[in-house]
Amino acid sequence: MADAPQIPDEAEVRARWGAFAWTPENAEQAKTVIARYPAGRQRSAVMPLLDLAQRQVGAETQTQGWLPVPVIEYVAAQLDMPYIRAYEVATFYTMYNLAPVGRYHVQVCGTTPCLLRGSDDVMAACKNRGMVKGKTTPDGLFTLTEVECMGTCTNAPMVQINDDNYEDLDYDSTVRLLDDLAAGKQPKTGPQNPKRHTSEPEGGPTTLKDMVKANHDYRKDW
Repeated sequence: MADAPQIPDEAEVRARWGAFAWTPENAEQAKTVIARYPAGRQRSAVMPLLDLAQRQVGAETQTQGWLPVPVIEYVAAQLDMPYIRAYEVATFYTMYNLAPVGRYHVQVCGTTPCLLRGSDDVMAACKNRGMVKGKTTPDGLFTLTEVECMGTCTNAPMVQINDDNYEDLDYDSTVRLLDDLAAGKQPKTGPQNPKRHTSEPEGGPTTLKDMVKANHDYRKDW
């Protein structure tokens, strides 16, 4: 557990976030989300509301965002559910951060397909930039986390950074990716292999070639 994120002191957290409330825009968004569910089932909105709350915290701190306990309590109270039920959701899904993270939350997949395709090189590029698993760099820019499969096995190895996936990585492309983010640039998302647009074979299609060509021509004309 040495690389587990460190949750700040509770007194500090409550002093900073004890008065959390939705911004006017997010308050309207929360109402819209809750209205999607039948009467008596509003608690089903807990996941999107926790995500919304995390994004608001992120906007206020210029980071990817996290869920302080008072923020989880706020969401639970709005949905009239016990705090522990909301906390169970927040602790189950890795999309929720229970401790502060940096502006860019770098989640490196270390599951077998990515490992076989070179995720160790991706992790090495992160570490050579001063990143340590479970911690945020001193400049507050990057937080490094190793995660399990995120469903992009065809284009392994990959990382998810905030809301974006970056695929077909190696050491050099990971370095470029991190350099661009540090410089305030928005790197190209998805496959970093120039031979790929999505998850098609690197050498081009092997079946249904006519259909693929027609689709490509249509997009080109459009």
